[in-house]
Amino acid sequence: MGQADIAERVGRMIRPDIPAVAAGFLAEQRMVVLAAADTAGRLWASEVVGQPGFVRAVDDRTISVGARPGTADPLHEALTRRSRVGMIALQPQRRRRMRVNGRSTAEGAGLRIVTDQVYSNCPKYISRREVESFTPDIEAPTVRHSVELDADQRAAIAAADTFFVATADGEGNADASHRGGNPGFLQVLSPTRLRWPDYRGNSMFMTLGNIEVNPRCGILIPDWSTGAMLQLTGTAAVIWAPDTFAAGAQCSLDFTVEEVVERPGGALRWGPAELSPVNP
Repeated sequence: MGQADIAERVGRMIRPDIPAVAAGFLAEQRMVVLAAADTAGRLWASEVVGQPGFVRAVDDRTISVGARPGTADPLHEALTRRSRVGMIALQPQRRRRMRVNGRSTAEGAGLRIVTDQVYSNCPKYISRREVESFTPDIEAPTVRHSVELDADQRAAIAAADTFFVATADGEGNADASHRGGNPGFLQVLSPTRLRWPDYRGNSMFMTLGNIEVNPRCGILIPDWSTGAMLQLTGTAAVIWAPDTFAAGAQCSLDFTVEEVVERPGGALRWGPAELSPVNP
């Protein structure tokens, strides 16, 4: 398939409205990940969770999210105002995901998102997991802030099979995406530098294209068994040198850490991973 054919196919996959199948998918979800810039312009990825139905399509261009990041989250203040936001809904149980980009406003304890882009992605590289428990009234955890990764955080990253990436284009339109692979695919090069391979996917190049024009980037690394989260913000660069990535990748990305936020256990806990059979 030529580049023009790929571009045409990708263009058909992205739409401004929410089809019925996407609305049904959203209504099943217990978690979504939001991407946005904080009040200083730094990009972060943040998880919000709830019972099925806490995310729902209000009409064919509007999504209601019944929760916002908590007071200790880097995006808490930013998402109380109008924001350009990306959202990914990941369903590990069925290896399904969909993405939404648009503009959000605060609505009660949650958000209302008017969609600009709605599209699904293939199941590649998603680790299958089942929900084990959900405790909505769990006490808000105390978060830790630092400017580099400590030994325990580096070990957690090296063991990860999933993380989420927040990027934005040159105009600040945000996007949230998923990255998955076998443990070790997210490499710790130093306490302030990470690297990961960019595996071949849907040929959309949303994340790569955004980073090429805007290096600001955020990463969310979940601990699925405890609900803990590592949130990192910094800058990323696309590296095309073949000696920086293994088979199955088209390039690698180097991420420089500027701030680390560590949140201990959260409300939603998942079981062990069944790694994707297509992982390189």
